[in-house]
Amino acid sequence: MFTCTSRLLSAVRHTEVRHILRNVTTWSPVGAAFNVRPQRRVELWEKNVGLFGVPELSSPGGFEVTSERALKETEQLVDTVCKNPPGASTVQAFDQLSDSLCKVADLADFIKVAHPDPAFREAAEKACLKIGTMVEKLNTNVDLCKCLKDLLDNKEVMAALDPETRRVAELFMFDFEISGIHLDEKKRRKAVNLHVKLLDLNNEFLVGSHLPNKIEKRALPEHIRHHFSLDGNYIQIGGLHAESSDELVREAAYKIFLYPNQNLMKCLDELLSCRDKLAKLVGYESFAHRALKGTMAKTPETVMEFLKLLTDKLSDRTAQDFKMMKEMKMKLNPTNCELMPWDHPYLSGVLRAERYNIEPSLYSPYLSLGSCMEGLNSLFSQLLGVSFQTEQPKIGEVWSEDVRKLAVVHETEGLLGYIYCDFFQRLGKPHQDCHFTIRGGRRMQNGEYQLPVVVLMLNLPHPGQSAPTLLTPGMMENLFHEMGHAMHSMLGRTRYQHVTGTRCSTDFAEVPSILMEYFATDYRVVNQFARHYQTGQNRLGPPPPHTGVKKWQVNHRSFFP
Repeated sequence: MFTCTSRLLSAVRHTEVRHILRNVTTWSPVGAAFNVRPQRRVELWEKNVGLFGVPELSSPGGFEVTSERALKETEQLVDTVCKNPPGASTVQAFDQLSDSLCKVADLADFIKVAHPDPAFREAAEKACLKIGTMVEKLNTNVDLCKCLKDLLDNKEVMAALDPETRRVAELFMFDFEISGIHLDEKKRRKAVNLHVKLLDLNNEFLVGSHLPNKIEKRALPEHIRHHFSLDGNYIQIGGLHAESSDELVREAAYKIFLYPNQNLMKCLDELLSCRDKLAKLVGYESFAHRALKGTMAKTPETVMEFLKLLTDKLSDRTAQDFKMMKEMKMKLNPTNCELMPWDHPYLSGVLRAERYNIEPSLYSPYLSLGSCMEGLNSLFSQLLGVSFQTEQPKIGEVWSEDVRKLAVVHETEGLLGYIYCDFFQRLGKPHQDCHFTIRGGRRMQNGEYQLPVVVLMLNLPHPGQSAPTLLTPGMMENLFHEMGHAMHSMLGRTRYQHVTGTRCSTDFAEVPSILMEYFATDYRVVNQFARHYQTGQNRLGPPPPHTGVKKWQVNHRSFFP
């Protein structure tokens, strides 16, 4: 029996290899991983390793187990901090405390919105609330705060600490301060209750705002129904379809997807009220003042000054853009030339295509998802000495069979971490492109480095039988943007997880990702990897006029001049 099964598995593997080689002969392993649908695996006797390799998470009940374990570890660490004299070990214990809770909360925060199984989502949501409640209690724990304050007030000990440790200590104290540690016991309890309520309201609003809206099928003209997802006698609309050439499709999607949800509006009102009460309770003029305290901008006044300056500088260009779009709308539809909110993205693309005699769709065959991933791999290899290696996820490790796993490897330092690529559309998946930290990197007590784990989530169409997933220039730019966040997480190898990767000032966290957008719109970069998925032609031709060879980018951060 053992021999027969081994032969069966071997035959399956050889069949998969022959299938891939027959259809894709020129892609690297990274390119092939994203341009070919994964083959269904034979799961005979393979053990379920649990989500992200956490054994307990092979079932929804595992979230209760991991939560309780983190809470017990928290109690032990708090006791350790309070008993030991102030020093570097104080900061290390605080960071270990943060890491223990974040490893559960961050993973659960992702699963509650991304897992297709409602049981997993519900269990993850409960874990988030449980861990979040503990975090807020710790942030108002007077004894814990006193231990940190004793360290910060001890000039001799602080002078002996390295700059990174001193900075992390200051950041932990900042968390205490904005949570209301200075309040009396009654007000601290009120602050904790407001925090916990906010966790619940934030989750309710976030989940609700990404859910598709339903409408009876008969309410839409028959000739546009195929543009949307069918659900029995209903049509689900989960996005704006902003690039559709059919004006009626754009209008229907805009009006239905954004139609006010009374329950969600009530949730938002309550959320804003709760934020305002919390901010004023802990001593801030508004929630905006509290939220911006730890950022580069620092105050709402600075933000408004920046936005006003930007508005003044761009007003003439904006007026010209709207004039051009209105003229194009008149040209395309003389009987209805009024510019509507659902017209802007589409008409912007039409204008660029006409002005430069370039049609964006002509470039999509050169921008298969696999070729773009190969391009990212090549770019990171040349700039950073870092490359991607594809890995086959184990049974139960991922939440959907469409998820790809990449190991990020440095040419001299070895394995840096893992990126799980959840790139393809599926029913119920949030319609958003984003980066999730699952586990932050940090130096552990045994000297080893805890490798970071992140998820990149996009909403791309699946590869078909005859063609891989083909990206528009805008899709490619989004991919590069999100990969900037992922590489920030991989390369930000700090000693403490509290400041690792994207766990920095919120506004600064966008810098690496925006930098990656510039690579995505630079002709010299794109021309290195763009190649036709059928012919293998890997040149887009000479740069278009007026670019000075360097960039295909003008208004709206376009791939085009």
